[in-house]
Amino acid sequence: MLNPELKLNPKIFDKDVDQRPIRDGYGEALLKLGEKNSEVVVLTADLKESTRVDKFAQKWPERFIECGVAEQNMAAIAGGLGVSGKIAFISSYATFSPGKNWETIRTTIIYNNSNVKIAGHHAGIVTGADGATHQALEDIALMRCLPNIRIISPCDAFEAEKATLYSVDVYGPFYLRFVRDKTPIITTKETPFRFGKIEYFWKEENPKVAIFATGHLVYQALLAAKELKEEKDVKVCVLNVHTIKPLDEERILEVISKVEGIVTVEDHQVIGGMGSAISEFLSKTKPTRIEFIGLQDTFGESGNMLDLLKKYKLDKEAIKEAVKKLL
Repeated sequence: MLNPELKLNPKIFDKDVDQRPIRDGYGEALLKLGEKNSEVVVLTADLKESTRVDKFAQKWPERFIECGVAEQNMAAIAGGLGVSGKIAFISSYATFSPGKNWETIRTTIIYNNSNVKIAGHHAGIVTGADGATHQALEDIALMRCLPNIRIISPCDAFEAEKATLYSVDVYGPFYLRFVRDKTPIITTKETPFRFGKIEYFWKEENPKVAIFATGHLVYQALLAAKELKEEKDVKVCVLNVHTIKPLDEERILEVISKVEGIVTVEDHQVIGGMGSAISEFLSKTKPTRIEFIGLQDTFGESGNMLDLLKKYKLDKEAIKEAVKKLL
């Protein structure tokens, strides 16, 4: 059942569940931050509307920098601002930032511990007609290997807003990962956001398998859990891994002590992603049977969101099959 302690959306399993782009939460958080903190500045690389920074730019033009199609310059400018007392947000598609400007992020932002928040938009396979060139399926791997970085992959728009607001309260670089298409609202305004904590979204007594999911695929994991319970009386737990770095190692060890195996679920390459982070930790602490749901060393393609999730085995059916395989 849904964890009542977290005040999740009670209509999550309704056919007409509310859906919003996760990136909307980022734009709304920036407006709140602009009011509260005059040191917040926002930069983008010719993508104001797509990255939801257009309203901030209209309201505080003196704190907005349009860098044009120059992602490396955007990162370098932000790096300087971040060590000069400003809190800089850089916004672009994740294939370009951190994709195209990775070395500049590494050297000017991360190495210098600059107070910059990197917002990678259009992450994952759900970019609609934009296709493989705009589907960031490697960005977690790119950022996770860097020292001194915090990575958050929100499950919905509410969590994206909370994560963005939180990032301002902690000095140093963050990577915030957002997808393009509308996805179901899983949480509510009252759902707590605890940075660095993995949360039970679906809890059963004596679960057989634990499903660790991140980003919008938390929804598919919840659907799988509900159907497994109803169809096969298979008990699982679903955990929302919104913070990928630092990883909540204590919760992971607690969970695997109760189950026969785990499934990791992410809209990212299985190589170097959230599942890799969990398996790397477990390999040196408590080796565990794992099934990985994610892109299996392949590029994506243009297509409808649900069709792509089905083709690349990221949907509820693929998750259910992974659970059955472990059992």
